Amino acid sequence: MYAVEVREHIMIAHSLPRPVFGPAQALHGATYVVDVAFMRETLDADNIVVDIGRALDELKAVLKPLNYANLDDVPEFRGQVTTTEFLCRHIFDAMATACRSGRLGVRSSDIARMRVTLNESHVARAWFEGPVEG
Repeated sequence: MYAVEVREHIMIAHSLPRPVFGPAQALHGATYVVDVAFMRETLDADNIVVDIGRALDELKAVLKPLNYANLDDVPEFRGQVTTTEFLCRHIFDAMATACRSGRLGVRSSDIARMRVTLNESHVARAWFEGPVEG
């Protein structure tokens, strides 16, 4: 399996209003380093997995509405507990749509799998991986 990974970061605020989250129930901030890995069994005709520049541009576009936002105030997330795991899936879904639509290059619709990793700190991270199905 071949893979190419791009990276960006965001700063967010949110609260996790359930007892299981202890002190994180209160409003707090986080800086995430976001990695998106694109995977395919074979290289395309140009011997690449994905157009790195387009992948990075698309990741920046997906993250822009979240950067410096209080996720508690984002209408799309109303009623959701915006855990790191939840955000991984949200970003995955948006990037998978970009792959399927060809926005990451001519043959980006051929990407088989993706993994989105949110690094919370040097000791904790979460990720979501799955097929990019059309």
